[in-house]
Amino acid sequence: MELMTPLFAILCPAIAAALILPSRNHPNIREAWTIAASVAMFLLVLSMAPLIVKGETIKLILFQSMFKDIYIGFKVDAFGEIFAITASSLWVLVSIYSIGYMRTLNEHAQTRYYFSFCFAIMGAVGVALSANLVTLFIFFEIITVSTYPLVIHEQTPEALRAGHKYLAYLMPAGAFLLFGIMITYYLAGTTDFTPNGIRPLADASPLIVTVLFFAFLLGFMKAAWMPFHSWLPSAMIAPSPVSALLHAVAVVKAGVFGIVRIVGYVIGMDLMQELGLWLILAGIAGFTMIVASFFAITQDNLKRRLAYSTISQLSYIILGAALLTKDSMLGAMLHIPFHGYMKITLFLCAGAILVATGKTRISEMAGIGKRMPLTMLAFSIAAIGMAGIPPVCGFISKLYLCLGAWAVGSPYGMIFLAVILISSLLDIVYFFPIILTAFFKKPAEDIGAFGKEKMKEAPPLVVVPLTITAIFSLIFFIYPNMFYIYDLAKMAISELFGGV
Repeated sequence: MELMTPLFAILCPAIAAALILPSRNHPNIREAWTIAASVAMFLLVLSMAPLIVKGETIKLILFQSMFKDIYIGFKVDAFGEIFAITASSLWVLVSIYSIGYMRTLNEHAQTRYYFSFCFAIMGAVGVALSANLVTLFIFFEIITVSTYPLVIHEQTPEALRAGHKYLAYLMPAGAFLLFGIMITYYLAGTTDFTPNGIRPLADASPLIVTVLFFAFLLGFMKAAWMPFHSWLPSAMIAPSPVSALLHAVAVVKAGVFGIVRIVGYVIGMDLMQELGLWLILAGIAGFTMIVASFFAITQDNLKRRLAYSTISQLSYIILGAALLTKDSMLGAMLHIPFHGYMKITLFLCAGAILVATGKTRISEMAGIGKRMPLTMLAFSIAAIGMAGIPPVCGFISKLYLCLGAWAVGSPYGMIFLAVILISSLLDIVYFFPIILTAFFKKPAEDIGAFGKEKMKEAPPLVVVPLTITAIFSLIFFIYPNMFYIYDLAKMAISELFGGV
């Protein structure tokens, strides 16, 4: 049973998708399949955490090819379990939120929406639980294909252009990823993830390993590092639950997860250090963190500001992996779930504001905090956490990233420590004016989305999930081991560094 658990978890959204299609004329039944599958998947994923923390291995080979060591299969390790728990737990809340959001706005093509959402989450958890690069590639491409209908959901010319840009970036990225996998197999005879790298790669030519590194970096373009980032703000044309999926759960998190996998489990930290690749990766991350923050400051559209914030925050994870210290890697791993909960709160709040008021621009949101107090309080909690201010979980992951930069010891370490601190200050610059506008500016008018009644909170199915994610962002600060997250991160660090 334990060996089959990863497969059962992956099958939950696939089965739900198959049941959603014939239920298209029965919305309650259609959405019940989504909720049931999300809960089942989360419980199955979470059930593996105690076993992994105890040091047990869960591995399942689904298909063995005729070539040696090329197979499709799952291997649940501590790092992958962190991402799987993050994606599956947030799917439960986004599924509930989607019902309130899609019904209130009377969105079209809701069956297609829920169907595609199922496969996107299946792809994300499949990436998390993959045993090797081959399996990861398959699920990575499932994410790309399944999220395209979600990006173009509105089917307006602007949405279609955003979808074309989305594919124009991410389809070639898949080709680079496949190229990197082929080179890895040619050099090492395997694509299995191995703590601190696949050993035969250390004997390869430095030039070839450098080419391999850049192939993987381009392959994981979903991480939205600059200059390959513009698809992400454009994709904000999608409904808010989709934006939450893109930015907090499936797409971009799969990208940064892949980069951490390459650093820690394919090329390896020793080889990254020896060839100086760590400095290239850290430089890209640091540049993205700062520049994306400045872009965020200039945005009046709330979702676009959040999009550029995501681009910046993802590079915290990349930087943590690039610095190659225990604390920086621990901070990177913790920032995956912590950022996920905080950022999904922000996007769900943006959607709640749209549902209740029809407003999308920050300049139009004066006084909205007094009329939607729960929504804007949740937004404020998440924004404070994104800036790394206690008592929200973002403080913990950023603290470890700072300690990791300090541990580098060279002038480079001090430079990247300064980058983290400056970027966190810029988080305050672009988030706090939203809070001030919402709570302390007097509104010019008091008109909601559906008439001249007073603004009020969005429906409960919209407000409750964002309230829960905000509360979890606080709980993770007090108890970072909720869902075994901290224990799993410490175990992953122990595997990578041979003891903590």
